Amino acid sequence: MTRPTIIGLTGSIGMGKSTVAVMFEDAGVPVFDADAEVRAMQGEGGELLPAIEATFPGSTGPQGVDRDALGKLVFADKEKLAQLEAIVHPAVGAKRAQFLEENAEAPLLLFDIPLLFEGGSYAMVDVIVVVSAPAEVQRERVLARPGMTVEKFKHILGLQTPDAEKRERADHVINTGTTLEETREQVRTLVEKLLQSRTQ
Repeated sequence: MTRPTIIGLTGSIGMGKSTVAVMFEDAGVPVFDADAEVRAMQGEGGELLPAIEATFPGSTGPQGVDRDALGKLVFADKEKLAQLEAIVHPAVGAKRAQFLEENAEAPLLLFDIPLLFEGGSYAMVDVIVVVSAPAEVQRERVLARPGMTVEKFKHILGLQTPDAEKRERADHVINTGTTLEETREQVRTLVEKLLQSRTQ
């Protein structure tokens, strides 16, 4: 039995990665979204709450993790951040293993990984797909988000691998600086191409 081809989907902030992930799903490709899994595990009744509360007292409540409270505790403290990651990462790894097991028969699987290059996850995927749009389109989208400022945007960009470098390292680039229908068409074409390459 041949295992699924694993696609790693990534892209800088505001490039439309989440939208493209949904398009892959619509095209029949199972999608694993690590961020969504973390949100669920840290949300109301989430399985990580007892461990997070035990390590960081006062950082959770009835709605789950209090992101502001936890953020204040860990972001300036590398040691505390490492403690949080030691709780979260194995749990995400277990969910990913479960996802792979449940979808072992699928020809293609997609991992939605925002920090694919930054976190070194590119080593565990077969195909890298980067979602990209012109810088002015990206800027416009991000600054339209509630609570976003130019300073915040610049800070986030500074933490991410530059878009040009991502495109260079990609096996395929999906251009989202166009209409949704054209983007959808690019996704459909790529899925067909990847399915064909499995039968060759």
